[in-house]
Amino acid sequence: MSDIEIRQEGRAGRITLNRPKALNALTYEMCLEIEAALDAWRGNDAVALVLIDAAGDRAFCAGGDIAVMYETGTKGDYTYGQKFWRDEYRMNAKIDEYPKPVISLLQGFTMGGGVGVGCHGSHRVVGETAQVAMPECGIGLVPDVGGSGLLAHAPGRLGVYLGTTGRRMGPGDAIYAGFADHFVPQADWPTLSTELVETGDAGAVQRAATSAPQGDLPAMQAEVDRLFAPRTLAGIITALQADGSDFATDTLKRLGRGSPLAIACAIEMQNRLGPNSSIRDALTLEFRFTHRAPEHSDFLEGIRATIIDKDKSPKWRHDGLTNVPAEDVARMLAPLGKDGLKLEEELT
Repeated sequence: MSDIEIRQEGRAGRITLNRPKALNALTYEMCLEIEAALDAWRGNDAVALVLIDAAGDRAFCAGGDIAVMYETGTKGDYTYGQKFWRDEYRMNAKIDEYPKPVISLLQGFTMGGGVGVGCHGSHRVVGETAQVAMPECGIGLVPDVGGSGLLAHAPGRLGVYLGTTGRRMGPGDAIYAGFADHFVPQADWPTLSTELVETGDAGAVQRAATSAPQGDLPAMQAEVDRLFAPRTLAGIITALQADGSDFATDTLKRLGRGSPLAIACAIEMQNRLGPNSSIRDALTLEFRFTHRAPEHSDFLEGIRATIIDKDKSPKWRHDGLTNVPAEDVARMLAPLGKDGLKLEEELT
């Protein structure tokens, strides 16, 4: 059975992620197949829209399949990860800039690489089980696949909070933060999919949508904006420690699980991107970090502690959240020169 099912049905180009036992984790080959399908359908007048969904109940896509990145990176081969990210990011940009409607149906875990596939389309649908998050800092990486751009567009300083803590968003919060557009009960998805295939009318999504369950983020907005107002990790930690509220205590615990270097870089990326940034801006900045990540960050150690050995005891490069020098952040986010992501050339 294929890891991904790509076919044309009626007026729709259909992409179904099909690794349910692996929570539909995205492989390098799946990235390339998605991109090839988008390229093929772009000029095909018979395809009115693209519909992306996933097999199983537990996840749309829980992230990228990073086992090979760990295997190659620990042997000193950093080129595999760099190529994976370069090609994945190009695919993410093509979804975001696609000239036809792209509808995604997001159930269960939609995280990391899953956000890159499911949260850049024109009609992003969440169901009642949706759990959307950018948890990369927990494995020593930064929010990527264009996720830093989505975070930068979130209200106030919410993007900094979500990107550094990896907090999961239910359907209401995903819509509030700008990671989704519509809530459609999952029992209605088969009927919606049939209508999209038969008519090629993306307006069917809005007609099927209902009010999403109330999330937690709107009530937290003022507290997030106040405590995440500082533009450095050390400043945010100081503000949280001085506050002492239940929210501050919970947030410090969440931050304490992540890589100090990755969190500090994620904050700086949000500072640089801002609400008017494009996906190309975001991906270009993300690639500066990820290109260097296997060799110069906590990425391999984060994978080891979380996924390989599962000891949950990573040995981060910096001892404590307030001990990341500004020059270390600047070094990870410095331009890459000839190795940089050149989306202008690749997407023309």
